[in-house]
Amino acid sequence: MPSSPSMSSARFLRLLALAIGAVSLAAFVVTLTGVGDNVPLYVSLAGLVLAGGMLAPIPLGAFGRFFVVFYALGFLGLILLFLVEPALPESLRAIIPPPLTGFTAAAFGVLALAMSRVPVVANIFAIADPYFETEDRLPINLPFFGTVIAREKWVAYILLGVIILINLGQVGVSVKLSFWGRDWLDSIQNKNAPEFWRLLFQVWVPWVAVLIASNVIEFVLLSVYKIRWRAWTTTRLIARWLDNGTHYRLQFNGGSVDNPDQRIQEDVNKYIATTYSLTISMIQQISTLISFAVILWGLSASLTIPGTETKVPGLLFWISLIYAAIGTYVAHKIGRRLIPLNFQQEQYEASFRFSLARLREYAEPVALLGGENAEKNTLGERFRALIGNFFRIVGVQKWLTAFTQLYGSSNSVIPYVVAAPFYFVGQITFGVLNQTAGAFGRVDAALAFFIDRYSTLADFKAVVDRLSSFNQSIDAAIERREQSGIERHASAGNDIAIPALSLSLPDGKVIAKLADLALRKGERTLLVGPSGSGKSTLFRAIAGIWPFGAGVIEQPAGQSVMLLPQRPYIPIGTLRGAISYPAIEGVHAEADIQRALDAVHLPALKTRLDEEANWSQILSGGEQQRLAVARALLAKPEWLFLDEATAALDEPLEQAVYAAIRESLPGTTIVSIGHRSSLIANHDRRIEMRQGADGLYAIADSPVRA
Repeated sequence: MPSSPSMSSARFLRLLALAIGAVSLAAFVVTLTGVGDNVPLYVSLAGLVLAGGMLAPIPLGAFGRFFVVFYALGFLGLILLFLVEPALPESLRAIIPPPLTGFTAAAFGVLALAMSRVPVVANIFAIADPYFETEDRLPINLPFFGTVIAREKWVAYILLGVIILINLGQVGVSVKLSFWGRDWLDSIQNKNAPEFWRLLFQVWVPWVAVLIASNVIEFVLLSVYKIRWRAWTTTRLIARWLDNGTHYRLQFNGGSVDNPDQRIQEDVNKYIATTYSLTISMIQQISTLISFAVILWGLSASLTIPGTETKVPGLLFWISLIYAAIGTYVAHKIGRRLIPLNFQQEQYEASFRFSLARLREYAEPVALLGGENAEKNTLGERFRALIGNFFRIVGVQKWLTAFTQLYGSSNSVIPYVVAAPFYFVGQITFGVLNQTAGAFGRVDAALAFFIDRYSTLADFKAVVDRLSSFNQSIDAAIERREQSGIERHASAGNDIAIPALSLSLPDGKVIAKLADLALRKGERTLLVGPSGSGKSTLFRAIAGIWPFGAGVIEQPAGQSVMLLPQRPYIPIGTLRGAISYPAIEGVHAEADIQRALDAVHLPALKTRLDEEANWSQILSGGEQQRLAVARALLAKPEWLFLDEATAALDEPLEQAVYAAIRESLPGTTIVSIGHRSSLIANHDRRIEMRQGADGLYAIADSPVRA
């Protein structure tokens, strides 16, 4: 049996961990025995820690695994390069990265493993995992190669990997420019004009050109990466939401999935943009932290506390660490209330937006009932709730803004305040002072990552919670369908047979028990009974969207079923698309559409087929019902269920519509729900839902002429 992708990934991860452990141990022994010194002990130890972490039983999804593998491979390649460095020509040894890069790669791998165990981060990664696991093959347009078909997950891996490499390269350029700035300012202090111009044109100009080019390339790759990720995720989420009636069953989840439109359109976009921003920013900031912390530590090595002979190893680094730690703690204490407040704000905004859209949809009945005052009151209450929560956010945000502004403003001064005493006593030059202040600022900025983005993180947590709850609700709806007690079997016969079936409400209360019911092929059946007896619920169970109950429904194999509800769905768009629904516009021939409209007595609409509008607001209730019948005439199902689908028509027009169905669909079996006595003449059989002594409803055949 072939191994699954997850098993293959786990095996590859173990093999990679063993390789890293073996090479790191070899480098450790080489350095410890004095045979070589190309790999510092701290790099070897970092590799052993990484290997141990990769071998530990830590659950890793595809997104988290990408970062672990990316940095593990980077570390393995670097440490092998360090080991063979003595055997390489001088020209190649000059371009080998410093040992710190190996330590950085291992540190990032360990960080990815550690963060995968943090529940919030694991939740964020879980939303991304499906995209990085997909086996879908999609087109991508490549320069010089044209359009190629590739596995989407490998496109995602390659784009993300290149973007990370670009960002790490940009950190390296920043380090290079830090040393350039030191030497350039020293040349000014020393009035060394030749060195000043050399550093400007031979060092600064080339590196800035590289920086600009890398930013342009990163922007293009990032744009492609984000839009492909969003397109795939949105398409998948819509499919999961709509497939097999899941969107209908979500209403039984206790209100845990309000406003799915917002979650699909807005939250997916926010999630992808913020996940990328935070992930890459964090990688860049940690790279900056490690790189400039080493610079800061080195600059502190020879410094003594002014006025004393006391040396504190890494003095400037420890000062920046303590400063950032205090700032992060204060920011968290001030801003932690933003997470639940932002979540509530999105709910209030979505509810208010939905109320406005619904009012537009029901403008006519509201106007006819004179319900404007009630609507204004309802909208006012929802908007007041929105405003009240908004000001609660402002109340927290103002203090967080004040603190972050103070902290940010101090960052331009504090580094010089810390380094200036050493300059005043002659321990460092002006160039070193500037480099020290710059390195201090970069280290502090990296350490203050969460301070600067606290508001973003708070809003992001709300987005993640909404997407997670949406996915969980979809999973619950799918599980409810799969675990439904109502079994639907394909039969070899021509009838729909229900040997035994109980129908329940979502709370578990049984409303009807049916036995030995057969809807016979070719027989026109009318189902009657009081409201609440389970007539429409029976239709939903036959259609396969009602999960509550137990029993068996046997349907003829390969025969199509169409159900027309009392209030049809009319999509926004062209009338041609509305009448073709649920088929795609353009499937039906023009002549067939024209005949269908004539058959349901809507000839005036034939000249408006390509007109785009919100037809549910233009057409009357009766016209909408007739349009739905026209759909059935075009679809030609073997079974047609009408759930009071002609209730808005007067009796003569209702008779004409049923006559059109009989004439246009002679091979279609009709089953209707209705209360009018005029319907009896259009059916061969009449069955009734009758309440028994136990309070439950059951089927009983009644005379066609009641």
